[in-house]
Amino acid sequence: MKLFDVYPVFDINLVKGNGCFVYDAKGTEYLDFYGGHAVISIGHTHPHYVKRIEEQLQALSFYSNSVKLDIQQELAQKLGQLSGYDNYNIFLVNSGAEAIENALKLASFHNNKKKTIAFHGAFHGRTSGAVAITDNPKIKAKVNDDSHVIFVELNNEQALRDAFSNKEICAVIVESIQGVNGIYEPNADFFSLIQQLCYEHNAVFIADEIQSGFGRSGKFFAHQFANVQPDIITMAKGMGNGFPIGGILIHPKFEAKYGLLGTTFGGSPLACAASLAVLEVMEQENLIENANKIGQYILEQLQTIPQIKAIRGKGLMLGIEFDFPIKDLRNRLLNEQHIFVGNSNNANTIRLLPSLTIGKNEVDSLIVALKQCLNS
Repeated sequence: MKLFDVYPVFDINLVKGNGCFVYDAKGTEYLDFYGGHAVISIGHTHPHYVKRIEEQLQALSFYSNSVKLDIQQELAQKLGQLSGYDNYNIFLVNSGAEAIENALKLASFHNNKKKTIAFHGAFHGRTSGAVAITDNPKIKAKVNDDSHVIFVELNNEQALRDAFSNKEICAVIVESIQGVNGIYEPNADFFSLIQQLCYEHNAVFIADEIQSGFGRSGKFFAHQFANVQPDIITMAKGMGNGFPIGGILIHPKFEAKYGLLGTTFGGSPLACAASLAVLEVMEQENLIENANKIGQYILEQLQTIPQIKAIRGKGLMLGIEFDFPIKDLRNRLLNEQHIFVGNSNNANTIRLLPSLTIGKNEVDSLIVALKQCLNS
């Protein structure tokens, strides 16, 4: 049997990881500035993370949601404490796509409406209930009454107001920082307008923090820079440091009822142990502060490279745009300098999504490598 070939992959067989580094079968060391789409939040094989999962594996690896599991409540309490959302509720799932699907489902149950406003360039998963990658983010919105999704240009306030002229708006879903499209952000005023319009029209404000959450931006959630409070927050990726887990944080105004949402594997003891380990390491090692500090240091160092056209993002979620396609540059960084970086739908933009444990030495290695590739 062969794997269903839908992803382009590098011809590198990785067999081991440690902190910010990964190693192939030949023992070659690679500096990981991508972390598998922002998944690796506390570094590869962190000892506390490994210990937490091993202990849970020896105790109980799985049971369905028909019994009480103290580790689920332990995760909820720690997450509420560190995120600042201790008055919210949590529903645990297995992935970002499931988080989005359940967020949209809950919104629809709440107000009995069906249309969702999303934004050009957004990516919210690939399930039937989720919003997919859209077209060019510079194209202005066209309200299509036959569609369940109305796409609006990011930061276009008039287009957003016009979209709300449709009386069936169930929810607005927005990435706090767009990842796949090349790192673009709603500005603070636009976030505030989303919150205001959702309140006025009885719509649900959903902040997608699947890639930008769990400390990556320099705050626990990137929308917290704008001082807004969404009704639902979706999470995944860095939540489990590689172990599949996702979830939605839910405002207390939503009433829980038996049968409203469902999952088989969501909230398994192993997944909860993995996410608890992530939160414990983030707290003990001050990784949110590190993301902010090292993010600023990366920005300062990148500004010394004249070939860079623009730098976007916050903390350790950064896009570096050039005036040429970056495919060859990315390949040279990998093959010659042994550094993993990410690409995006914007062919000219590199994405940096390293572990929150990254330090100045690793940043210096990246900057030296970039300059060598660009100047030779």
